[in-house]
Amino acid sequence: MALHIHEACILLLVIPGLVTSAAISHEDYPADEGDQTSSNDNLIFDDYRGKGCVDDSGFVYKLGERFFPGHSNCPCVCALDGPVCDQPECPKIHPKCTKVEHNGCCPECKEVKNFCEYHGKNYKILEEFKPSPCEWCRCEPSNEVHCVVADCAVPECVNPVYEPEQCCPVCKNGPNCFAGTTIIPAGIEVKVDECNICHCHNGDWWKPAQCSKRECQGKQIV
Repeated sequence: MALHIHEACILLLVIPGLVTSAAISHEDYPADEGDQTSSNDNLIFDDYRGKGCVDDSGFVYKLGERFFPGHSNCPCVCALDGPVCDQPECPKIHPKCTKVEHNGCCPECKEVKNFCEYHGKNYKILEEFKPSPCEWCRCEPSNEVHCVVADCAVPECVNPVYEPEQCCPVCKNGPNCFAGTTIIPAGIEVKVDECNICHCHNGDWWKPAQCSKRECQGKQIV
């Protein structure tokens, strides 16, 4: 009888061990890193439709709240159907703008060409120059070149000359006129041959000289 009681005690001691071992499952220990699945693979974002609006940076705005969707967007109001954005009439960009920034609702010109182009050359603003002896030009602040062409007075001679770097012709020998094929100075009477004395018309240099016949002097025979 004592033997049976001893065996029963041994059996009772073994059974609790089996029960304890079976109650521990794999779920009670953390899984190895290789068995873990990254939670970032199946991110679920909240649906804000009809509840709010989201800008380019992920910030959420309430219905009726005013916000900027992005750094280069016009301001918007969050509505049930999505952002309702302003559509202003932006100023026109200068046709000669060389640098345009889009950091706001409207594009903005940050740099305008500060020179003028004329016949392949560049000139500074307000710079004056003469492309030719008869032209006087200036580079205007509008980047446009305005020129004035000289209006030369009519020369008072029949043989005007053009000097280098001068626009208008000059009478180097003073006013004169034609007496036949001879050029005579104005203001005096000139004996053009043995019989004729001529003088230029006052102020009418382009007219032939007025001549009068005098008593001809015979040529002496040597």
